[in-house]
Amino acid sequence: MAEFFSTPLGILLIVAAQCLAMTGFVMISLLFLVYGDRKIWAAVQMRRGPNVVGTFGILQSVADALKYVLKEVVVPAGADKTVFILAPMTSFVLAIIAWAVIPFNDNWVLSDINVAVLYVFAVSSLEVYGVIMGGWASNSKYPFLGSLRSAAQMISYEVSIGLIIIGVIISTGSLNFGDIVRAQDGDFGLFNWYWIPHFPMVFLFFISALAETNRPPFDLPEAESELVAGYQVEYSATPFLLFMAGEYIAIFLMCALTSLLFFGGWLSPIPGLPDGALWMVGKMAFFFFLFAMVKAITPRYRYDQLMRLGWKVFLPFSLFWVVFVSFAAKFGWFWGIFARWSTGA
Repeated sequence: MAEFFSTPLGILLIVAAQCLAMTGFVMISLLFLVYGDRKIWAAVQMRRGPNVVGTFGILQSVADALKYVLKEVVVPAGADKTVFILAPMTSFVLAIIAWAVIPFNDNWVLSDINVAVLYVFAVSSLEVYGVIMGGWASNSKYPFLGSLRSAAQMISYEVSIGLIIIGVIISTGSLNFGDIVRAQDGDFGLFNWYWIPHFPMVFLFFISALAETNRPPFDLPEAESELVAGYQVEYSATPFLLFMAGEYIAIFLMCALTSLLFFGGWLSPIPGLPDGALWMVGKMAFFFFLFAMVKAITPRYRYDQLMRLGWKVFLPFSLFWVVFVSFAAKFGWFWGIFARWSTGA
């Protein structure tokens, strides 16, 4: 049996099983994310939320998914049918394949490549094409307007996210997520993590992630009062489900990136406690809770406010931070905490 798994066919089966395991984890997590999002929102508004289907309503997400799958797929008469169907598939597939380089523990990763950060940034930047395709193929001015707004928003905040990540890369000297997490390991637990030296960027990254994933208060592409649900307005049944699933998977990916870049990934916050994947998953769940709370308690921005925040506040600040971290790492300022690659911490 061991010899079989060393053959090309055996290696292919192992890789396929690993991909299925990762996809299964993401899809099962998606059901709980939707349920948790609705429950948190309901708690803030002092109502029950889903509570009928299954114990405590925990199967409500499954029931909703089945409803979408069993409904008829309606394609507008004037739509480009091929692009109309490809758009949600593109958004969903790109959101899934970004997880190929996300580690959950030391060496627990599908593809441990040296340019993992660049891979995630490239794949996530391509997700805007699914939104543009969906708005254009619908052959309606409201979806098209929503897709243009979404494209401008996502591209604007990708710039800030990229510059913020560059600061972490300078501190680590590597584009590999495993190396970034290992650079945060030390004798002081959570006080060794990058959230201390890169403290201002934690907030900028979190807010930029909200805008990048079209979450409130930056859900302008889907602004129901102005755009009648934006680029998704002509979609129903399974295609709409794929759009929604892709959006939640992208949100969960941002939670994973926040954990890996600033909060030690799978590392234990308390010295002496064992590290492991449970810490990684727990941190991701905590950051999703923050995403849900922001959705529940913040009013929506105007579009001009959104763009001004991205280009006139976040972009200059993140660019300044890259320059500052570069000098701090080069000259060993602040006891070398910005240059983990040179100190071996």
